Amino acid sequence: MKLIQDHFPNFIISKPYFLIFIFLVMHHINTASTALLSINYPGNQTDHIALLAIKSQLVDHPNGVLTSWNNSVHHCNWEGVTCGQENNRVTILDLHSEGLAGTISPFIGNLSFLETILLYNNNLHGQIPSELGNLVYLQNLSLFQNTLSGEIPANLSGCVNLRNLSIAFNQFEGKLPVELRTLSKLEIFAIHNNNCTGPLFDIISNLTSLRFISTDYNAFTGTIPNSIGRFQNLSILSLYVNEFFGTIPKSFYNLSSLQKVNLAYNHFTGELPDDIGFTLPHLTWFFLFGNIFSGSIPTTLVNLTHIELIDLGYNNLTGKVPPGFEQLHNLTYLTLSFNYLTDDINFISTLVNCTKLRLLDLRGGGFTGDLPASIGNLNTGLQKLGLGSNDISGIIPAGIINLTNLTILDMSNCMFTGALPRDIGKLRNLEQILFYSNRLTGKIPESLASIPRLTELYLEENIFEGSIPPSLGNCQSLLTLNLSYNKLNGTLNTELLKGSAKFVQLDLSHNHLEGSIPSEISQQTSLGYFRVSENKFTGVIPDGLGQCVTLQQLYMDGNSFHGAIPSSFASLSSLEEIDLSDNDFSGSIPNFFSKFSSLYYLNLSYNDFEGRVPTNTVFANKSAIYLAGNKKLCGGISDLHLPKCPEKKIMETSNRRKKTQIMKVIIPTVCTLFGVLVMTIGLYLAYIKSKKKQVSSGLEMGKSFLKVSYDMLLKATDGFSSDKLLGAGTFGSVFEGIMDGKTVAVKVLNLQQRGASKSFIAECKALRNIRHRNLVGIITACSSTDFQRNDFKALVYEFMPNGSLDRWLNGAGNMNILQRVDIAIDMAHALNYLHHDCETPIVHCDLKPSNILLDHDMIAHVGDFGLAKILTQPLHPNQSSTIGVRGTVGYVAPEYGLGSEPSTDGDVYSYGILLLELMTGKRPTDNMFKEGFNLHMYAKAALPDQVMQIVDPSLQDNENTEEVENRREIQDSYHQKRECIFALVSVGVACSDHSPEDRMKIPDVISRLQAAKYNLLNPTRTRH
Repeated sequence: MKLIQDHFPNFIISKPYFLIFIFLVMHHINTASTALLSINYPGNQTDHIALLAIKSQLVDHPNGVLTSWNNSVHHCNWEGVTCGQENNRVTILDLHSEGLAGTISPFIGNLSFLETILLYNNNLHGQIPSELGNLVYLQNLSLFQNTLSGEIPANLSGCVNLRNLSIAFNQFEGKLPVELRTLSKLEIFAIHNNNCTGPLFDIISNLTSLRFISTDYNAFTGTIPNSIGRFQNLSILSLYVNEFFGTIPKSFYNLSSLQKVNLAYNHFTGELPDDIGFTLPHLTWFFLFGNIFSGSIPTTLVNLTHIELIDLGYNNLTGKVPPGFEQLHNLTYLTLSFNYLTDDINFISTLVNCTKLRLLDLRGGGFTGDLPASIGNLNTGLQKLGLGSNDISGIIPAGIINLTNLTILDMSNCMFTGALPRDIGKLRNLEQILFYSNRLTGKIPESLASIPRLTELYLEENIFEGSIPPSLGNCQSLLTLNLSYNKLNGTLNTELLKGSAKFVQLDLSHNHLEGSIPSEISQQTSLGYFRVSENKFTGVIPDGLGQCVTLQQLYMDGNSFHGAIPSSFASLSSLEEIDLSDNDFSGSIPNFFSKFSSLYYLNLSYNDFEGRVPTNTVFANKSAIYLAGNKKLCGGISDLHLPKCPEKKIMETSNRRKKTQIMKVIIPTVCTLFGVLVMTIGLYLAYIKSKKKQVSSGLEMGKSFLKVSYDMLLKATDGFSSDKLLGAGTFGSVFEGIMDGKTVAVKVLNLQQRGASKSFIAECKALRNIRHRNLVGIITACSSTDFQRNDFKALVYEFMPNGSLDRWLNGAGNMNILQRVDIAIDMAHALNYLHHDCETPIVHCDLKPSNILLDHDMIAHVGDFGLAKILTQPLHPNQSSTIGVRGTVGYVAPEYGLGSEPSTDGDVYSYGILLLELMTGKRPTDNMFKEGFNLHMYAKAALPDQVMQIVDPSLQDNENTEEVENRREIQDSYHQKRECIFALVSVGVACSDHSPEDRMKIPDVISRLQAAKYNLLNPTRTRH
């Protein structure tokens, strides 16, 4: 106070108010200091501008994280943004797993104080901006699981404090920049699942702080240098699936900190040091699968008491399995398959104490001897057991049924004898059973039919006798059944074909089966491979086989079939291989074979075919067709050296004269009768119109249909009760009804709605002459009056008990990947039929999930032809329409909005969007799709590596990603599923292209999808 009064003598202040005065002064000083700080740190404004620039290049969901980035709000309060307390500069940018699309703005380099960037698990594309190199404080850069591409920028070397560089699961390519050598503080380097090439260790050999290195699924080359010994902190090294080679330096085995090592699928050579159990004491994962290692299995491996996973398969290891595996109580995964070991299979007894064992793969390992009974004492949690391709003999111990959690049992290509255990059906978790190429005898156990999850059963190349258990047809999950090369006899029981099993592959060849092929074969609509070669079958081929439209390989050779090839085979346009040789077929070679674009092998030799041989497609390739032993054939290409077909000009001229004379008599007669008929019909129609009675008919349906009245439909639907309502649309409502004891669907038109009558007529015209397994079957139509003499129109369809696809996509239940593939194929077959196989092409114009109906077996049927267009004449590419847009918003082709006429290309667009919705679970009208961003763009941005991030959550794999990558058996299944999903999404994107001429053609769609399904259901089987 005295100091103040000395400087301000006229200032008078009492002591009680002194503290208040000081507070006000200090507050003023603090405010001024803050203002000065704002002036001295212009980066506050710089950060704000940079963040807004970053936002401008990102596409977010509605109400997503970026909605909080409001220019009027301070950026330190934005979601995903963290600022330092001292200077309010942005230090953390966390936008991971937000479903963001777009690119990374170069303005990110202006956030000078950034320490952490978390943008992983989004849909970002484009390149990493070189401006990231300006961030000298950056420690954590996590960009994995996006679709970023290009080369890794050399400017990243400017991030001198970087500790974590995680850019896995992207599309980066090219060599690593040498400038990355300067990142001396780097601890985590994760670049797996990219397309990088060139040397790796030349770049990172000086980064001795590294603790985690993962380069899986790239094409890196070179050797592991001796300098690897300087990486004293290294705990995880994964080089899975690359092009590394050479021997592993001794210094590598001195890295005592190593816990997980995965060198699988490279070209490493040399022997494993015997003291590995001492030098790598903390090892828990040891994967060397698929290299060229030689020598013996290290004896000290059993000292690694913490070891969980050992995979030494597919190498050149020799000798015996060292004793002591019973000490490895944590062992869950052991693979010694396909080496050159010379040990007795009794070694398996030492694994009884491995109480955590889940997978045991000894296939092709060189094991001999009888399988010990102690196999039944292995851990009951064992899920996969592979003993195939060894010289193991003896009977299969009955105790094997104790392994109740087995999902895969492979004992193929051995020397087992005796019968299969009768109670093998107690292994109720089995999905794959492989017993092919043994010497098993007796009957096939009936208990196999009680395994609910069984998908594959391979019993070929044994000595099984008796008949095929018909109960196998009740294995609801069974897709592959191979019983070939046995001594089975009896007939092909109808129960096998009409049960709940929907076979994709059925091979009964090389047995003693007899009788005919039952007509129930028509119920196997998923059949892709059917082989009954070298049996004693007789009779004609049932027409129903033509309903198996997914057939790709058909082998019926070496039997006694007779008669002509059924005309129903015209529907089998997916066929690639046909062998009907060595039978008694007759008649002409069907011309429709020449229209099968996929057909590349046709063997009709040694039958009694006659007439002209076609000359196009498969018949134009001499090496693709076999016609020997058919003495009545003629024509064909010159390379076949068949006789020329006889000329018929004289006979045709004579016949023409006779026909002319006959027509002179017939034509006047027909004209007279036609006139009388027209007059009669006219009088009848006038009578009907004047009386206004209840009249019903199969209107314009072109065939004889059940006649129904308004009264009949009223009773069938309990008075069109709301309890019977299945759904409602623009032009009417659909009710469940009962007619003649059969459940039907009755669509009642709302004739007050403009266009409803036109819709009724369009649907009648479209459906009157078409029939296909993937179209909703029409039963009849009713055009009548109700009790008040109001017009009444209705259509009666087959009832689909599983409702619409829309219902399933919105909560009726989860569909697995196989069901979705089947539905996609069903829809494609329906379109192919409408566009190409009808007498006049039909455009549906309203493909959407609510118009896709599912029957009892989840087979898809396209319905609702109220907007259908019959293409009576070809359209000019630029021909415009005056009828307005046909279809539903989101599914309608973009060219329709510009006035283009309905076309098959428009249906393909709708199909593509529908397929993307089927796979992603997102409607095209979802709130996230706006301002030009649509479902097509969303899916396209995820290709090729981010597909699993956008698919329906029920299809996403819940396995730990790192475990999936390092466990081969699980990984194979994961990648099969992922590749199938990738194929479906790719097809959906290709079909929904903005440009009609660039859209995929429906026949190509069918081929792609059937290939995807085949690959999904056919894992590669190694047979030695």
